[in-house]
Amino acid sequence: MKRCQIFVAVLMALVVFLGCVPAADAFCGFYVSKADARLYNRASQVAIARDRDRTILTMANDYQGSVKDFALVVPVPVVLQEDQVHVGDPKIVQRLDAFSAPRLVEYYDSDPCTLPQRQILGSTARGAETRGGSRNRRIQDGLGVTVESRFTVGEYDILILSAKESHGLETWLRRNGYRLPKGAHQLLQPYIRQQMKFFVAKVNLAEFEKSSTQFLRPLMIAYESPKFMLPIRLGMANGTGTQDLIVYLLSPKGQTEITNYRTVKIPSDAEIPLFVKSEFGDFYKAMFQHTYTREGRKVAFLEYAWDMAWCDPCAANPLTPEELRQAGVFWLNSSNQPGGATRPGRRAVAPNVFLTRLHIRYSRNTFPQDLTFQSTANRQNFQGRYILRHPFQGEGTCPAAQRYQQQLKKRQEQEVKTLAQLTGWNINDIRKKAKLDSEQPERWWQSVW
Repeated sequence: MKRCQIFVAVLMALVVFLGCVPAADAFCGFYVSKADARLYNRASQVAIARDRDRTILTMANDYQGSVKDFALVVPVPVVLQEDQVHVGDPKIVQRLDAFSAPRLVEYYDSDPCTLPQRQILGSTARGAETRGGSRNRRIQDGLGVTVESRFTVGEYDILILSAKESHGLETWLRRNGYRLPKGAHQLLQPYIRQQMKFFVAKVNLAEFEKSSTQFLRPLMIAYESPKFMLPIRLGMANGTGTQDLIVYLLSPKGQTEITNYRTVKIPSDAEIPLFVKSEFGDFYKAMFQHTYTREGRKVAFLEYAWDMAWCDPCAANPLTPEELRQAGVFWLNSSNQPGGATRPGRRAVAPNVFLTRLHIRYSRNTFPQDLTFQSTANRQNFQGRYILRHPFQGEGTCPAAQRYQQQLKKRQEQEVKTLAQLTGWNINDIRKKAKLDSEQPERWWQSVW
């Protein structure tokens, strides 16, 4: 059979392809919308479940195009065998996204003539070295490339390669039908120096046609290594602009941090005008870009950090133990599952799973190093949360109601200023949308059309 010309996404562990207010532990409110990964046209998603030196990495595929043109190359720290590779359920990555996405919440002011109060509405991974690497080892003469292992998992044909030098690996990939970007050997060389291996996957068309799936499913790999990192430099070989990466880090300890880049919390707990409810996606994208530019384009953003046992407000229900297992959480079992107390209104799930969501917008010039991480014992909760506060609509006649109306005007003006500061939008345009344009008050007929 004539070999197909397959694009190779020489990337990191995400799949980017060629060619083709209240205290942090007392959040309340009525959840109305979320800013999930679907906001971004080029957002790769990776889930990493890690405890000590054991890791299960899930790479979500958002590839669009003919499956015969799909391929990816991922540097990995050890030789992987067949039982260390698994095809996952794409719904699990969607659940992680939905649970941790930045959210919009609503509050409603109470009657200022009543007692002061606020009515809130709704308010088992095996090490790669255990089986050796002798099976299917085949050295490619003259190129210094060794096929450490070869197998098929689900709809994917997998190769595990090692190489002595980058030119030989680049030549081997080209000879075997992979098309690489110009200068790929320069990006491959640092991984070879670190003695990393290369996980190469392409679609087995016969297996894909037999499956009932219409889209490529996530690939999951399990390994043991002291290296806690995510290679992103290869992804820059074919990147013409910025790329968004969302990483879900699952740990039994607490927050996971990036050690070699600055991480900042996304702006949160901001009260913004009510009209943003119908424009929340546009708001969040503008705010993220504005903050990204202001921070120098060289930072990672913390969008969510929370114990998986509960949420407040919940953009989606916490993942169940079974869903967490499907997400790669391998340390859940009957012997280490804490039991007993739960918060009122919360259901016990997995108290020893802490989720950190990091959002990185990167380009070839801004992130020259791969991401390295460390697990911490910090269990402080954080979420990207944006607040709509509805004014009281009743007829207040008491002195407190008059004071409330005066304070309300100041609050609404501050909401406008906050939105302008967060997004860089024109403040006069915001005032018009918020109907606070004092120079041009609303005419009586404008409430009709």
